[in-house]
Amino acid sequence: MTLPAGTDAVRQSLASFRQEREADWKAFEALLARVEMRAPRALSEDELLSLPLLYRSALSSLSVARATSLDSALIAYLEALCLRGYFYLYGARRSIRTRIGDFFLHDWPAAIRDLWREVWTSVALTVIGAIAGYWLVASDKRWYDAIIAPSLAGGRNPDSSAEALRSVLYGGGDHFLSGFAAYLFTHNTQVSILAFALGFAFAVPSVLIILMNGCMLGAIFQIYAAKGLGFQLGGWLSIHGTTELFAIAIAGAAGMRIGTRIAFPGELTRMAAAARAGRVAATAMVGVAVMLLFAGLLEGIGRQTITSDVARYSIGGGMLAFWICYFYLFRMVRHGDR
Repeated sequence: MTLPAGTDAVRQSLASFRQEREADWKAFEALLARVEMRAPRALSEDELLSLPLLYRSALSSLSVARATSLDSALIAYLEALCLRGYFYLYGARRSIRTRIGDFFLHDWPAAIRDLWREVWTSVALTVIGAIAGYWLVASDKRWYDAIIAPSLAGGRNPDSSAEALRSVLYGGGDHFLSGFAAYLFTHNTQVSILAFALGFAFAVPSVLIILMNGCMLGAIFQIYAAKGLGFQLGGWLSIHGTTELFAIAIAGAAGMRIGTRIAFPGELTRMAAAARAGRVAATAMVGVAVMLLFAGLLEGIGRQTITSDVARYSIGGGMLAFWICYFYLFRMVRHGDR
C-alpha cells in the first residue's frame, strides 16, 4: 500500500511543531497542576510571571494546530490545556466567606424581590385560610378535629377550659425547650419543603398547602378567642409566627413560581422556563431554611421564657419589620453592578 503524497512532509511538520513547542506546554501544564492542587503561593515570583506567557503560547499553538489541521488528538489536548489556563487566570475565584456574604447581601434579597407577586399571593392565601378555619370551627366545633392533627393539637380543643388554654400560653417552663424547638423546626421545614417541592404540578398543591396551613392557624385561634384569650394567643404566636409564617409563605411562593412558569412558559420551552424559575426559587428556599431556624429558636425558647404580652408583640413586630426592611428596603449594590 502506498502512502498519499505529502504524508512524510506532514509527519515531519507535526514532529517539528511538537519539538519546538512541547516544552512550553508541559511547563504550563505542570504549573497549573501545582496551583490547582495548592495555591498561587506555591509558585515562585518568576513562575507566576511566566503563567500568562505560557498561556498565550498555548493559545498560539492551538491556533496553528487548528489552522493547519494537525493531529486531532493534539488539538484536543491543547484545547483542554487552554481551557484550564483560562479558568485559572480569568475565572472568578471566590472564597466561602465571600460567597456567603454575597448570598446574604445580594442573592437572597434579590430573589425575594423577584418573587414579590407570589409572596404576597401566598400571604393572602394564608389570611383567607385562617378566616375559613376560624369560621368553620366557630360554626361547628367538629371541624377542629378535621383540621388539626392530634399530634399538633397538644391537648387543646374546643372543650378545653380557659385555665388549661392559659397554662399553655404562660406555663411552659424551660426543661423541654430544646426538644420542642427541634420538633417545631422539623414540622415547619416539612410544610415549607412540601409547598415548594409540589409546586411543579402547576402550583395547585402549593396553593392548597398554604390554604391548609392558614386553616390550622384560624382553627387554633378560634378556640382561644372563644375563651377570651385571642389577644394573648396573638402575642404567643407573634413572637415566632411573623418569621415562621413569612418563611412558609416564601416557600409557597417559590413553588408557585415554578408551577406557573411550567403552566405558562411564554416564548420559552417548559423545561427552560422551569430551569429559570428554579434558580430564583432555589435561592429563596436556602433563605427559608435560615428563617425557619430563627423561628424554631424563637418558638421553642423565646415565647416560653418571655411571658409578657407586650414583649411578645414587640419581638414579633420587630422581626416582621426586620424581614420587610431586609428584603424590600435594604439594597446593597454589588461591585461592578449598575
